[in-house]
Amino acid sequence: MVLLAANGCDSKPTTAESNDFPSGNLQIICPWGAGGGTDRISRYFAEQLKERLGVNCVVVNRTGGSGAVGHRAGAEAKPDGNTIAMITAELSTMHQLGITDITYQDYTPLIQMNGDPAAIIVSADSEYGDLDAFLSAVKQTPGELKMSGTATGGTWDLARVGLFQKAGLTKDDVTWVPTKVSAESIQMLLGGHLDAVCCSLPEAALQLNGGQLKAIAVMAEGRDPAFEDVPTAIEQGVQWSSIGWRGFATQLETPADTANILRTTLTEIANSEEFREFMNLQGFQIDVKSGDDFSTFLEQQDNQWKEVLEHYVSQ
Repeated sequence: MVLLAANGCDSKPTTAESNDFPSGNLQIICPWGAGGGTDRISRYFAEQLKERLGVNCVVVNRTGGSGAVGHRAGAEAKPDGNTIAMITAELSTMHQLGITDITYQDYTPLIQMNGDPAAIIVSADSEYGDLDAFLSAVKQTPGELKMSGTATGGTWDLARVGLFQKAGLTKDDVTWVPTKVSAESIQMLLGGHLDAVCCSLPEAALQLNGGQLKAIAVMAEGRDPAFEDVPTAIEQGVQWSSIGWRGFATQLETPADTANILRTTLTEIANSEEFREFMNLQGFQIDVKSGDDFSTFLEQQDNQWKEVLEHYVSQ
């Protein structure tokens, strides 16, 4: 846990004038470990909240249970607005895998600030020049090709499972090699120990831009402007998209005016040029949804993964 020093700001945004919030220090509960992407984004927002609301804001890393511990802690904190929950794409899948009973309905959603689609990445000299060639090889040699990108049942594993299902394949038609982080998987791919990796394009940007790897499909509705030459899976005939997202929420019983102050302030931060520069430096895409738009997105994600995971568990 890192305590940020007070900056001596005496003013508060006009949104706070009709409400005594915040009356004390704030905390952001991050369900993932220090130093990771989710933690870095949490700490950026903590600094910005301190500056804009004039109170200290700390990040508390509550890890464990494949994200379940931190998500539960954020949902069950005292509903006074002083605890902000960082929520991530795993919220849409954990309860359907039996890891936790916490769902998006246990929060008051505030904003989504990030969304990075999954991609299929192979070595630069791979024989697989497009998605069809790769999926055909998987079909012809079930269980022989090796893939990775994250832990078994993690976001990128489930992204390729959904892709496979849409293509008429099963999760076991490749051997999934679990790793802790995508960077480890990328190194294994570079070393010739894997046939493909499923992760976001920004996570492999250095190797993609350096010509060591190539991406044959991105699982999004449209192409990534930073990787315009990478076609979507949809363009290649597989109707599937999968987004690794991050957002903020607060507790269900948090007063509406307090939640609105948080939502407004967080949205201002997410729409700032400073945040754009920070995310570009980190290699993350900005995807801002607020209020009802974020709530609708969370419902859609839950429904999408329910269909995928019903097959995943039964296979």
